[in-house]
Amino acid sequence: MTDLFSQAHKQTTGTGTGTGTGTGTGTGTGTLEQDTKAFLQEVRSCQACRHKLPFAPRPVINFAPTARLIIAGQAPGTRVHETGIPFNDASGERLRAWLNMGKDVFYDTTKIAIIPMAFCYPGVLPKGGDKPPPPECATLWRERLLNLLPNAQLTLLVGSYSQNYALGKGKVYERTLDFRKYLPTYFPLPHPSWRTGAWERSTPAFTQDVLPALRSEVQQALYGK
Repeated sequence: MTDLFSQAHKQTTGTGTGTGTGTGTGTGTGTLEQDTKAFLQEVRSCQACRHKLPFAPRPVINFAPTARLIIAGQAPGTRVHETGIPFNDASGERLRAWLNMGKDVFYDTTKIAIIPMAFCYPGVLPKGGDKPPPPECATLWRERLLNLLPNAQLTLLVGSYSQNYALGKGKVYERTLDFRKYLPTYFPLPHPSWRTGAWERSTPAFTQDVLPALRSEVQQALYGK
């Protein structure tokens, strides 16, 4: 099983080259906080996917090096692009309900890193629905970003793109119901969009088994209990 998230954690902090604008090199010679600041500056100036995006790049990521939980989602939607706040939409409300978590904890960067597979809004497909995350984003930034999160105890793989990146190809709903297979490193979840609602309502095991375990694992990751 391909495990790129764990591979990145095992490497030396901030050693990636991430040259999204053709300028930064990110050698990781400073402290973790300095490396994080430099990383964010480079990401905010990245133009690598500009030709693919419907609007000017506006990267949306939320993290600090102390974070113990990673939420690896897909890419910002329109509302997130407009506000610059991750999961600031109906999907975020559903995800927070699954976690039984308030916004105060959810957006506490010292505890939780919200790092989608692509940082900018990718636009809409011709037949509706958001476009997939541009792969350039993960290629340029993912490994380096994960190296800045040495305290992470658990990663929520939210949706197919983060799951396929970390685990290889597979079926989202099957992985969700078989979540114990991926613990203690990962907890796979479907994307919390309205499309998931019908599956959630028709799958009692999600409410009865998955959600209680999810909340327990998140508490353990965040607080050690």
